[in-house]
This record gives sequence, C-alpha cells and structure tokens, in this order.
Amino acid sequence: MTTEAPHGSYHMSPDEFRRHGHDVIDWLARYMEDVGDRPITPTIEPGQIRARMPDSVPEQPEPFDAILRDLDEIVMPGITHWQSPGWFAYFPANTSPPSILGELVAAGLGVQGMLWSTSPAATEIEEVVADWLVDLLGLPEPWKTTGPGGGVIQMSASDSTHTALVVAREQASGEDGKMVVYASEQAHSSVEKGAMVAGYGHVRLVPVDDRYAMRAGAFDAAIETDVAKGLIPVAVVSAVGTTGTTAVDPVRAIGEIARAHGLWHHVDAAYAGTAMTCPEFRHYQDGLELADSYTFNPHKWMFTNFDCSLFYVADRRPLIEALSIVPPYLRNEASESGQVIDYRDWHVPLGRRFRALKLWFVLRSYGAEGIRHHVREHVALATTLGERIDSHPELERIAPIPFGLVSFRHVGGDEATDALASAINDSGWAYVTPSTIDGRRFIRVSIGQTHTTAEHVDRLWGLIEEVVGSR
Repeated sequence: MTTEAPHGSYHMSPDEFRRHGHDVIDWLARYMEDVGDRPITPTIEPGQIRARMPDSVPEQPEPFDAILRDLDEIVMPGITHWQSPGWFAYFPANTSPPSILGELVAAGLGVQGMLWSTSPAATEIEEVVADWLVDLLGLPEPWKTTGPGGGVIQMSASDSTHTALVVAREQASGEDGKMVVYASEQAHSSVEKGAMVAGYGHVRLVPVDDRYAMRAGAFDAAIETDVAKGLIPVAVVSAVGTTGTTAVDPVRAIGEIARAHGLWHHVDAAYAGTAMTCPEFRHYQDGLELADSYTFNPHKWMFTNFDCSLFYVADRRPLIEALSIVPPYLRNEASESGQVIDYRDWHVPLGRRFRALKLWFVLRSYGAEGIRHHVREHVALATTLGERIDSHPELERIAPIPFGLVSFRHVGGDEATDALASAINDSGWAYVTPSTIDGRRFIRVSIGQTHTTAEHVDRLWGLIEEVVGSR
C-alpha cells in the first residue's frame, strides 16, 4: 500500500519554505538574545540525547513544527554554547548575523565549486576575498591570485598545514622515511598529524625560550645534527600565536635558516592572523616574505562561522603540481585555457562548498573598520585582565599577552589552579580551559567571542577574586 504524498509531492513548497524560514530565523534571533543567560555547558549523561530519538527514520513525513520543537527539546539540552559572551575557552569559534545569512544563501544555492566552470561566481568571489585579505592583513603582495601565489579557503588550519607538508614533501627528493619536519615544542598537534599523514619519517620539536617561542639557534643546530645523521630536512612550521600561550616564533630568523638549508617554511597564524588587520600587531609577522605558505582562520576571530580557513602560497605552481589530477570527466574548455583557477587543485578534496560567500558577507557588513574595532577591544580587555592578575598576590601570569589570550596560574600550585578553573566552569555562565605547560597547570582565558564585552570580563574577574579569596 502506498501513501499519497502531501500536495502531490514530498518536497517543501516555496511558500512553506518561506514560512518555516521565518520561524527558523526568529528562533536563531531569540537564541542570540538569550544565549548569555544559558548555562554554557550541558548537564547530561552520555547517550541521553540519543535515547530521546527514535531508532529509525520516520516512515511518514513529519510536520516542520515538530522538527523545530525538537530543536528545543532534544538538541539544545546537548549544546555547548560557544556563542555565549562568557565563552573564554579554547579559542573563539565565532559566528555573526552576516555570516549566518551568507551560509544560508550558500546552502540555498547549493553549488559545487570544484571547477571555475561549475560555478564561476564561487571561484571568482573566493579569489577576490582572498586578495582583499592580503591587503587587510598586510601579507606579501605576491600572495595575491593576481601574482604568482594565491589564497584558497580550506576547512581548517590543520588541513592547510597538512597540505603544505604534502607540497613540501613533493618538492624534496629522497626517501620519505628520512624526511624531517621541524616545529617548536609549543606547535599545534596538527603539525605532527600532518607529518604522519604526509608520510614523513621524523618530526623534530625544537626547544623554546622563556616566552615559549622557538629558539632559532636550536632550530639551526637541529638541522645540522639531522644532516650529519643522513636525514633530509624538508619543512619547518613557525607559529604566530601558539595554542598554549599565543607565543610568537621568530618568523624572519626561521625563514632565513629555512632558505639557507632549502626547507619549505609554513607559517601557522590560525588564531592570531585576524589581529593583523591592525597595523600595530604586524611586527609579530615580520619576515613573511620569506615564507612559502601561510594559514589563518576567519572562523576563529573574524566573526565567520566554521568552517573557513585561508591558506596562502607564495608560488601556486608547486601546490597545483602536487595535487592536480585531471580525469576526462573534469576536462573543460575554461580549464584548458589556463585563464581560470580551479580550486579543486589547491587542496585534497575534489568537492567544495561556496565558503567564500559568508566571508564576503562578513567583510562587507563589518568593513575593515569594524573588524579592527573589535580586535582592539578584545586585546584591550585581555591586557586589563592581565594587569589585574599581575597585581593579585595569589595569581601569576605565565606568558606575555600579545593578543587576546591570558595565561595564568594560582601561586598555590596545581591543585589550587585546577580548583579555580573548576569553580569558574561550574559557575555556568563562564568557561575557561585549564592546561599544562612545563609540567605545571595553568588557566587559559581567551577573550574574543563575538559578543564579549568589558562587563563580561569584569564579571569573570569578580568570580576569580571571590574564589581565590575563599581558599
């Protein structure tokens, strides 16, 4: 027995879509208004969300009102609210109304932008946005798509780093098992994972100084040692803002050493890259003209929702040579002409979404002025919090504050530090990340959530003083 489809079709009609779309936008607008009043972390047990869902797909279509209702009853109890203004954990994973609307339009258009010919606008808007950001961040002019290099939107900085290491490997010669990648002891774990995925034999983690930045001399010495062992130095990853403390490696010194020894130099500015919209921070990236590739994430601090990571290369030819495979079904006149970019040759996946649209919406809606304003505001708030910590006898900072991250600990030791972090997180309205460095526990306070203001930082400081004073 068959069931007759509603309206003669199982598809949602344009009128229904319009009505339900208004309902979803209203739901999201209410969420933006009250997210700061919600407990940041869920209080559920593993499997609790799954237990509220049926074991199989519904046989009959369900009304959309029921689906929307279950957003509140099933989904929201299991959501960690990264968009809360009390979110001080990890790094931001920001969104904003323009970004959401751009993502909505991209989803509605549903294009597959693997080739220029499969949607020219998807490619050319991405080219323009990537080139805009070269100027906005003070990156080297040759990195524009109008020059020998260019930028492409990847899913994450990890993907960008993995890609850079693959290209570096292809540029090198010798046995994979002898190839070496270098990074600081504070480098992101994606460097080690990328080296593993790319088939490198060795990852050398270089010692850091008292500011947790790579020691250039130790890097140079490590290369000499490895060459003497018959190994093949291939690539180095320097960081402009490490995950642990936002330490900044000496980009110029590392770049000079890399060039002297013929290594590929990749710069990871996943979080801190957005700060370079402000000229006063650009000294941290001095020496970028010596880099071969670079990545930063608008989906962290530039109010663009995940996923959106920019990956730049100084010369796009090695990238395309390493990743381009052209089966007959992808051949077309535009690609053969050499006059267009086919971004599928710039990363591992063939398929790609229209990610540039949401970033385009954000850049136009905020303008350079708006982005700089919020970055400066967040850095100022972090600086003020750092000064308060410095003046408190029971607290100590463990690292400088170049951007929006404050790293500190309780002078009472690891147990007291963990107790303070737990008290903050148990408050429900604020959330931080406890971590370890040099065998000591510390607390990371990342200030950069889209809607975080001085009021929220003041409230956090009040809680810290209350907890520390009660011990």
